[in-house]
Amino acid sequence: MLYRQKLIDNMERFTPGERKIASFIISSPDVLKELSSQQLAETLGVSQSAIVKFAQKLGLQGFTKFKMALVEEWGKQLTEHKQQSSHLHNDISSQDPLLDVANKLLIEKQNATRKTTDSLDINQLEKVIRLLQNAHRIHIAAIGSSSLVGKDLAWKLMKIGFHILTEFDSHVQLTIAQTLTSRDVMLAISFSGQRKEVLLAAKIAKSNGATVIALTSLQDSDLRNLADYTLDTVSDEQRWRSSSISSRSAQLCITDLLFMGLLQLNESEGMKMIEQSRHLVDKLT
Repeated sequence: MLYRQKLIDNMERFTPGERKIASFIISSPDVLKELSSQQLAETLGVSQSAIVKFAQKLGLQGFTKFKMALVEEWGKQLTEHKQQSSHLHNDISSQDPLLDVANKLLIEKQNATRKTTDSLDINQLEKVIRLLQNAHRIHIAAIGSSSLVGKDLAWKLMKIGFHILTEFDSHVQLTIAQTLTSRDVMLAISFSGQRKEVLLAAKIAKSNGATVIALTSLQDSDLRNLADYTLDTVSDEQRWRSSSISSRSAQLCITDLLFMGLLQLNESEGMKMIEQSRHLVDKLT
């Protein structure tokens, strides 16, 4: 496994000090090659020995080999990116037959779903489902492709009787956030955990007493640190891509789990409402 991906996948297992080191390496690989272990320690506000121990934890002997391995890996990725400029998305080339494209997309989505499922904290998931079940209102805040995931979940939950608030417009999301109370829950969806629109909405909701649940990647982020609960999504998002295909697949894996968990808790009434919706739609045909 690539060291950078290893850092991302194990972020939740690191100590706070280790997460600080890992986050810096992930976000600033070009800066790392210019720093000594002492300079990196001073930059991050940790001890020099913590840097060395972190390198050893990854199976590398000392900081120098640690830095060399990461710089070499980063260099290879840049070279591959230049060599593969004809690539449209990750392993998909402009010359690939459509059947190959279909199979590569299938593998990418399966990997994201499998990694996300394997990293599930079932206890955390069950707590979140109970919080959503007991919430007076559920506000889903998301921007860009994540908002499509949010809309999909909102539609499903509305079908079984939940009071959902969701809007694509970030200004409207902020307006909704300021109306939330301690009886409400905000589900903030952002793979990076750094979208300022979602972060601001989450801060407003939390300041009003609402519970904030983050659906985000394992990478240390402002949203992860702000949230009361987190649900992890895992995908190979550091690779060159034309769209957020794998991260969206990972997000849908979790939101579909939330829907099914809530449907289990509301099976009788929920299935009744789904059937009623089906009959109403049939009247349109």
